[in-house]
Amino acid sequence: MNLPRRAKHALWLLLDVLLVPLSLYFAFALRFGTPTPSWAMTASWALFPALMFIGLAACVAFDLHKVKLHALERFAMLRIGVVAIVLALSAIVLSYLLGTSAPRSVPLIFGVVFFCGALALRMAVLATLTFMARGLGTRAPVAIYGAGSAGIQLVSALRQSSEVKPVVFVDDNPTLRGLIVSGLKVQSPDTLEAMIAKGKIERVLLAMPSISRSGQDIILKRLAALKCGVQVLPSYVDLIVGKGSLANLRTVTPDELLGRDKVDLDIPDVAKVYAGRNVMVTGAGGSIGSELCRQLIGTAPAHIVLFERSELALYQIDRELRPLADAAGIKVTTRLGSVTDAPRVQAVMAETDTEIVLHAAAYKHVPLVEENELEGARNNVLGTQVVAEAAQAAGVERFILISTDKAVRPTNIMGATKRMAELVVQDLQTRSTGTKFSMVRFGNVLGSSGSVLPLFEQQIRRGGPVTVTHAEVTRFFMTIPEAARLVLLAGAYAKGGDVFVLDMGEAMKILDIAKRMIELSGRTVRENGVGDIEVKITGLRPGEKLFEELLIDDDSLGATPHEKILRAEEAMLSQIEVASMLRELGASLERGDTAALRALVEKRVDGYHRQENVAVG
Repeated sequence: MNLPRRAKHALWLLLDVLLVPLSLYFAFALRFGTPTPSWAMTASWALFPALMFIGLAACVAFDLHKVKLHALERFAMLRIGVVAIVLALSAIVLSYLLGTSAPRSVPLIFGVVFFCGALALRMAVLATLTFMARGLGTRAPVAIYGAGSAGIQLVSALRQSSEVKPVVFVDDNPTLRGLIVSGLKVQSPDTLEAMIAKGKIERVLLAMPSISRSGQDIILKRLAALKCGVQVLPSYVDLIVGKGSLANLRTVTPDELLGRDKVDLDIPDVAKVYAGRNVMVTGAGGSIGSELCRQLIGTAPAHIVLFERSELALYQIDRELRPLADAAGIKVTTRLGSVTDAPRVQAVMAETDTEIVLHAAAYKHVPLVEENELEGARNNVLGTQVVAEAAQAAGVERFILISTDKAVRPTNIMGATKRMAELVVQDLQTRSTGTKFSMVRFGNVLGSSGSVLPLFEQQIRRGGPVTVTHAEVTRFFMTIPEAARLVLLAGAYAKGGDVFVLDMGEAMKILDIAKRMIELSGRTVRENGVGDIEVKITGLRPGEKLFEELLIDDDSLGATPHEKILRAEEAMLSQIEVASMLRELGASLERGDTAALRALVEKRVDGYHRQENVAVG
């Protein structure tokens, strides 16, 4: 198995050439009905060296020695058949030219024997190597869901794997039940539970890449009830653009089972607003900022300005984005800097002639900001003020602030500072004659840095425990693409001073999500000492709420051109109150006075209250 490729080719050539005289011998033996037809072979001895030479030339001409052993299929068999026909015809011609006394049926028998022998030789070697590979390690038995062309190709690929072993097909099509496809029996999906219980399979691979997303979700929900790992073969589109491969199956993502369909936000309004414009993204290296940059490529802006304080994050998004932008003819500019540095922000906007600002830069991790409240306020509030005022002074057409559901009646400094940032933007809108200021509130974003789901994945990989702060804590969830698209749409629908929210369905219990993720990984939740992974309740962290809200006043909701996007016009502070708030904030930061900051938040942020410690339950 470890031989160099050239050595393997030479070995197969040698075996095929040696098979020629052996096949000719069997042809004589079969024709005369004796294992020792020495008298007949002696009279035709010249056929043996001549046919060996012709066989060598034919094998080389038809690349028989280059056929991959694991890819032995009908085209490879066709090559072997052509070589066998060439040898049979050559035997006929040579018999006449050399005047041998061999019967005319011998060349025909010789061709058939060579074909069967060459095929049998390869199958024997393949079976031997497969047996050896199985003996070197334990292969996990898997079921292939879908007995179509994708499933057949997947089985062929997995048979070369030393990690997994396909043992059965399952398919919803009743006409396929009982058939043998690629050596595997096709059974009903109803048999999966029994096979898993008996240990016959450990994982299910969904090989239906052309199925609709809704159809896939139905199957995945059915499989989620099984105590078994589930993986999905990427769609053909993903395979073409390089997002997946047969060797790297995509693990089922938890967002596929969150209880709602992804919101379709792919509408023409987005491209109309951003096409041909110069767009600046602050916090461009973050989870939301980087996805905004990716989606902006599809709207054909003239220029994307990446503004980021982290050198590493800026390097990574620039490296990813620049090839895509170059292919689309879009200019990309990278600029290091902090949003609290007013001269730097103003210089970058002037240099790049910015027309639209997407303000994603923020400190967003609740416990960290709770312990570093002064820096959280400096970045989230003053940073927003700096960028928004610079945008207004530069005559920027649109400014979109990315906010959070934690800004609604906040119980932590992070949420409070984001609400203060909203108040700053709302105030600027009252005095803006050109720039349209708007805000977007998110729920929890799946897969973003610091979100709960990557944490759960890491804890499950380590064997647990999976930590949940409270048994009753709930959150709204959305995907990173949904979040980024919502920002872009907010820019398109903005009238000024409005808050946009996404209809994300019902809030989900974090405890339920934790249990679901454990089950999807093929493990079981440990209860009463039985099971694989424990779910541990740790108690709410400082500033953490049991429930999140998206709106301060539900009566303020209004419609937008998209049914899943809602506009709210909420209460705001007067210009004098905002100016006073900013002065007090500046004084608190200058003195390093956290108590004064907390007092300011309690006075200016509607609904703010300190979260009391909640008992673990």
